[in-house]
Amino acid sequence: MSTLSIEHRDAVAVLKLRRASKRNALDDATVLSIEEFFRKPGADVRAVVLDAEGDHFSAGLDLGELTERSTEEALEHSLMWHRVFDTIEAGRVPVVAALKGAVIGGGLELAAAAHIRVAEPSTFYALPEGQRGLFVGGGGSVRIPRLIGAHRMADMMLTGRVLDAAEGLAAGLSQYLTEEGGARAKALELAERIAANAPLTNFAVLQALPRIAEAPPAGGFLLESLMSAVAAGSRDAQERMRAFLDGRAAKVAAGPGTHRKDAR
Repeated sequence: MSTLSIEHRDAVAVLKLRRASKRNALDDATVLSIEEFFRKPGADVRAVVLDAEGDHFSAGLDLGELTERSTEEALEHSLMWHRVFDTIEAGRVPVVAALKGAVIGGGLELAAAAHIRVAEPSTFYALPEGQRGLFVGGGGSVRIPRLIGAHRMADMMLTGRVLDAAEGLAAGLSQYLTEEGGARAKALELAERIAANAPLTNFAVLQALPRIAEAPPAGGFLLESLMSAVAAGSRDAQERMRAFLDGRAAKVAAGPGTHRKDAR
């Protein structure tokens, strides 16, 4: 895992891309190392921050590895990326991505597999595959339209349009926009907050919520009821509710930063 580093901060693990000289372009070794980490992040890890060394999150697929492939080889390569990014999106731990600089092509596909994205003002997004005679292959055509709509993704791919950080926030590519240099700190803050949640609630958000959102209403309502009953019946939930009713837990209040730079 020479192109990645792992730092543990209590219940939060920070996974950092370490190919700064190549703008953190994703070669197969790095992608497979990401899979290795997310398959067994550690029993004590309750949330993950996906970070990057240098000025850029990821400039996408390492084109140095883009050799001539047969149709079958290209298919297998795309399926490998799907498998790896599925371990992020459908894994057991919430993932917060700290974005800066280039978030391009496969780098945007990687970011889209995270559950929360925090961007700095330097962040810019692009899908240049159309200009290179390619098509997205890391799950982007499924995940990115869910964030911004198929029409916006088509615009980016057909015209080479680049979205800056503010445009990305407005479109839905990120949920937070920080000051320059602030994405990692904000991502850590969010990950620590997430790690403090009841584990069963985090499980429900990661595993049940996407399925409910895609289900017909009747099936979605039933799954919601079942998941709600399971979560509420846990010892953790009961202890937290007792703490709230006894006045030992803080009530929800408006925060000082409830404006366009905070959660959408």
